Amino acid sequence: MINKWKRLVYPALIFVLLFSLSACGNTRNGTTEESPVHVSEQSSTNEETNSMSDGSGISSQPANQSSKDSITDVKDVNETPKSRILVIYFSRTGEQYTVGVIDHGNTAIVAEMIAEKTGADLFEILPEEDHYPKTYKELTDVAKKEQNDKARPAYAGDLPDLSNYDTVFIGAPVWWGDWPMIMYTFFEKNADVLAGKTLVPFATHEGSGLSGFDRKLAAVCPKAAVAKGLAATGTECQKDRESVRVKIDGWLADLGVRESLASAASRNTESSVGDDDADDDDDD
Repeated sequence: MINKWKRLVYPALIFVLLFSLSACGNTRNGTTEESPVHVSEQSSTNEETNSMSDGSGISSQPANQSSKDSITDVKDVNETPKSRILVIYFSRTGEQYTVGVIDHGNTAIVAEMIAEKTGADLFEILPEEDHYPKTYKELTDVAKKEQNDKARPAYAGDLPDLSNYDTVFIGAPVWWGDWPMIMYTFFEKNADVLAGKTLVPFATHEGSGLSGFDRKLAAVCPKAAVAKGLAATGTECQKDRESVRVKIDGWLADLGVRESLASAASRNTESSVGDDDADDDDDD
């Protein structure tokens, strides 16, 4: 009887033991098989991050390329573009108020400094028919007559393609508290193409400051943003150019040239600088 019981129980115990061992083996195998799945998900995440590194959705970094090499490649692709800043100016030589006879116009000096500091292209507005006298008193008389007549003198030559520029610095001497009339020819003729750009006025004078150049520019080019302007005296331009350079440096820094000029223009919209004094302290 006992022997018969043993013959029945022992095989059952052996079967239970073998089943338990098999279950343990399967559990261990399941754990090791999950690890590659986990690694695969991590690898997929890294590849997704790399594919967005250049903003295009296509990875610019091969799997065997270092991060340092990748940065170099991005810089090569995104080289600094050609200057998108233009400096346009009108200037005169000859006899000028307080500084005598000059052969390098005051506004030209400022314009060249701005172009040098910003890497901008440079263009001078020249009259198609240069009827402006070289003597100061006669020049002021002509300037006053043009203003009274609301004249629009023609300028010579073709302008650069203004569509290539985002920011345009525009300078001139103050003539009777206003822009020279030839500059209004430029403004009115090109108002449409100047729309959407940032315009930055600058002036040379001998006492009248910016003379509302910014407000008047905004009025004639209403679809452009007009930034804070700069005024420098003819005396500074001819006799103390280092002070003009320092002034330009501070002005450009305030504007945040190349980064946030449009923001500076927006801040300046409600608070234009300058006055409207109608005097004859013209300067070039």
